[in-house]
Parts: sequence; C-alpha cells; structure tokens
Amino acid sequence: MELLNLLRLKNKPLYYFGWFNLIFAFGCLLMMQFDDTKILGINAWIKPMKFFLSVGIFSFTMAWFLPLLELPKKSRLYSYVVILVLALENIIITYQAWKGTTSHFNVSTRFNGYLFMAMGVAIMILTMWTAYITLLFFRKKNFTIPGPYLWGIRIGLLIFVLFALEGNVMVALMSHTVGGADGGKGLFFVNWSRDYGDLRAAHFFGMHAMQILPLVGYYLCKTNRQMILYGILYFLMVASLLMQALLGHPIF
Repeated sequence: MELLNLLRLKNKPLYYFGWFNLIFAFGCLLMMQFDDTKILGINAWIKPMKFFLSVGIFSFTMAWFLPLLELPKKSRLYSYVVILVLALENIIITYQAWKGTTSHFNVSTRFNGYLFMAMGVAIMILTMWTAYITLLFFRKKNFTIPGPYLWGIRIGLLIFVLFALEGNVMVALMSHTVGGADGGKGLFFVNWSRDYGDLRAAHFFGMHAMQILPLVGYYLCKTNRQMILYGILYFLMVASLLMQALLGHPIF
C-alpha cells in the first residue's frame, strides 16, 4: 500500500490512468465469460485485455521513472500525451473486438483502414516522445539513485523504443506472422505462433525491457559495467527472437 501511495504522489495522472486500464482489463476478462466471439481463432476479448494490461503496466512504470528527471513541466506534458495516445489505441482495439473483427492490419473497409492508420500515427507519436524522454535520461548526470539502477532504466527505455519501432516491420508485412497466416495454433494466452515466425515475441520482450532491466539493475547488479553487460545480452536475446521470426521459425 505504501508503494501505491508513493506512486500516486509521483504522478497522479499516470497512476489513475494505470488503474483505469487494469480495471478495463478485468472487464475484458468478464466479457470473455459471456461472449464467445472468436477473432483469428481466439476469444475476441483476449487482445484488448492484453493491451489494457500492458498499458497499465507502462503507465505505472513511467509514473515511477519521470520524477527522476526533475523536469515537472515536460513530465506532465508527456504524461498527458501517454494518456491521450494510449486511450485512443485501446478504444479502437476494444471497439473492433466488440464488432468481432481485427484492429491491426485491417483495411477491409475505408473506415477500418482509417482506424488502423490512426493507431499507427498515435503509437509513432508516443514512441518518438518516449525516445526524447530516453535521451533526457542519458543527458542528465546528477541522479541520486544507484548507478546500475539508472543504467537499467536507460537501457530498458532504449530497447523499448527500438522494439516499439519494430512494429513498422509488422505494418510493412501487414502481418505479425512470417511464413504463414495470422491466427494459427498459438502458445497459451500470448498466442504466438507454434508453427511459424511471430514478430510479437521480440516486440513483447523488447518493450518490457523497461520493467525487466531496471529490476535487474536494482536487485542483481553491483556495478554499472555489470548492468551494461546485462543490457547488451538482453538486447542480443531479443534481437535473436526478431531474426528467428523473420526467418519464419517459431519461438519454440
């Protein structure tokens, strides 16, 4: 409870937005019990639930990180950009799930194409703004947090940006599956393809580097060099997942 109170004090907009998304993720879980509509072979509400969860975690993470920059005006502006952009993203994903159709790569009608394009523009805005926040973390020198923790944040954000941009590869292919059609046999919950390459695996691990690597830096690393080495190894691991998918091979 103390941790949640501290998080709320650090950044109220992102704190409440994070909870908003987690509540809606639970709502999607409930919808799965009453609506058996399937999209690409899985329940229609699984995808919005995953996105609500991911956005909630992202919001809490950035709420924790931003005060470290000691730039309240820039942090506040970024926070509202996060809320507007990701709210739009999740509204479109939920709306398309409610309609029983796909949200990503859906250009079956002009309207669906506009929705997909709006999502792409929104995410690109967020990615570029997060890249700027990442730059600020590299430029600022006088942090009071431990060095390995700081480098975990820096490298985690950098990898997040790089693998957020990986989404452009999926857009170019108009698919997240390489070597087969989207919607085949998949792993439990994440639904990554069991038979073909799936670009979502690298996308997932790359974007969640911003949570994983700071924890590694805080709890496991004693020196900056150790954290940087962990960061390099993590990047190589995620890059290998990307190459594996591009070659059409499943993660397992």
